[in-house]
Amino acid sequence: MAFVSHHFLRSMSSAKSLAVKHVTVIGGGLMGAGIAQVAAGAGHTVILVDQAEDILKKSLKKIGDSVGRLSKKKFIDKPEAAAEFVQQTLQRISASTDPASAVHSTDLVIEAIVENVNVKQELFKKLDKVAPEKTIFVSNTSSLPITEIANATTRLDRFGGLHFFNPVPLMKLVEVVQIPKTSQQTFETLMNFSKALGKKPVACKDTPGFIVNRLLVPYLMEAVRLHERGHGSKEDIDVAMKLGAGYPMGPFELLDYVGLDTSKFIIDGWHEMDPGNPLFNTSTLLNKLVDEGKLGKKTGEGFYKYS
Repeated sequence: MAFVSHHFLRSMSSAKSLAVKHVTVIGGGLMGAGIAQVAAGAGHTVILVDQAEDILKKSLKKIGDSVGRLSKKKFIDKPEAAAEFVQQTLQRISASTDPASAVHSTDLVIEAIVENVNVKQELFKKLDKVAPEKTIFVSNTSSLPITEIANATTRLDRFGGLHFFNPVPLMKLVEVVQIPKTSQQTFETLMNFSKALGKKPVACKDTPGFIVNRLLVPYLMEAVRLHERGHGSKEDIDVAMKLGAGYPMGPFELLDYVGLDTSKFIIDGWHEMDPGNPLFNTSTLLNKLVDEGKLGKKTGEGFYKYS
């Protein structure tokens, strides 16, 4: 009984969440900058990494502007507190173009680079050789298989997914993704880290699209196919889903907001993995718009035109 009790307690202890104090964010784009901001705002020391100095300068400026706006809402009628919050948050963020040096003593690496599995694998393979054994690796991918990315490393038990949503400082949800070999300790650490950022984490398995995109993308694609079949105009479909289902945006409005190239990339990848799944069927109309460079709001035209 004494052995059982000792073994049980030791097992429980090993599953305890690790403390995350230092965070390295790889990728200075919109998502990476947002993640760096919320991590620093929650008291973590953050290194934001990108291969280009000019991208890092733009990212740090965006972070500064965003923190400034949020501080005014957070500390209404308290300008001194707002100024202190901005100063402390920005002081916790540094920038680097050298990922190897940025991870040498970090607790958590969050990757937010281009949605290309080969590029992600190559990055993590290099970082795996220089990061401390304790360091947890996560990807912010929205659609790629986490397991496939993790297989480039030797730390499958310390690998998972943290899928944040755009804009990161405002969106509360984080999908915490477990691969089959993610340890319970790693999972608990990622859940607690997400909560420390003021987010609401949900547990996900490593399936296509996790929870949100697994439900959202097929819905968006079926809206396009419904329109392609001539069963409804894009305007009527948008109005119907807003007024009938209570959605804040119709599917075509949302597709334009997200970017048609992004949606095409996701559905093409899923169709390649599982071509027999009708939910993953591609769209001739979507492909045509992307080929014409009509990607949505960011290009001024997608399913709708934007002046």
